[in-house]
Amino acid sequence: MQGACLCGAVAFEVDPPLRDVVDCHCRQCRKQSGHFWAATSVPHDRFRLTRDDGLVWYRASPAAQRGFCRHCGSFLFWQPEGEDRLSFAAGALDGETGLATADSIFHAGAGDYYTPAGGPPPRLTTTPAVLQGACLCGANRFSLPGPMGEVTACHCRQCRKTSGHYAASFDASEPDLHWQARHLAEYVTPGGGRRGFCPGCGTSLFFRAADGSFSVEAGCIEAPTGGRLAGHIFVADKGDYYALTDGLPQWPGAGD
Repeated sequence: MQGACLCGAVAFEVDPPLRDVVDCHCRQCRKQSGHFWAATSVPHDRFRLTRDDGLVWYRASPAAQRGFCRHCGSFLFWQPEGEDRLSFAAGALDGETGLATADSIFHAGAGDYYTPAGGPPPRLTTTPAVLQGACLCGANRFSLPGPMGEVTACHCRQCRKTSGHYAASFDASEPDLHWQARHLAEYVTPGGGRRGFCPGCGTSLFFRAADGSFSVEAGCIEAPTGGRLAGHIFVADKGDYYALTDGLPQWPGAGD
């Protein structure tokens, strides 16, 4: 099986069998992926990097390193210390995976705009006037007017490659972002959009479309958000290893 980041500067091969997928809702995975992360795993002797000129490792804690592409920001790898296995993003795999989602962990760290067990999102209980956002390493910090409002999950290939699973974002006015710290990288997509991320830790932060519309990744916003997951787009491109069970509207393309 083969996999890669969005731009192709990091690519790999893995030999089956692969562990089934585990969803992780911890704060670190949510920050870096922009929603929550989904990973499979193999021993090192069944994993081969075939291209690594974009690979950067971020030391997120004494227990593990996180690997991402410095060119496009795709969150790819999680390597715990002292283990001979590597966890990698299910969304980075090309084509059908034949995998299934087997577990979901760290629910206490989930965002307040969705239900980590996969049911309907919780009802809105707060409407914060100001939202606080930051990347995992803290090199990027900003505020913007709240509440978050409707959050849209996107299952297109680009979002799945970048996030490692699928993305979730909300519309915002870019001039309303007030940066307290800013250290950004941007990847220009084939369609002319720009994906903003932190070059230090790989956190996904925003997407600026070619037409100027702007959205912020929900995972980088601290609770309370005043947000609620409202629907899924580009589900025709979703991964084969997960099902959508929250009962929200689904569109094969961009809301069509």
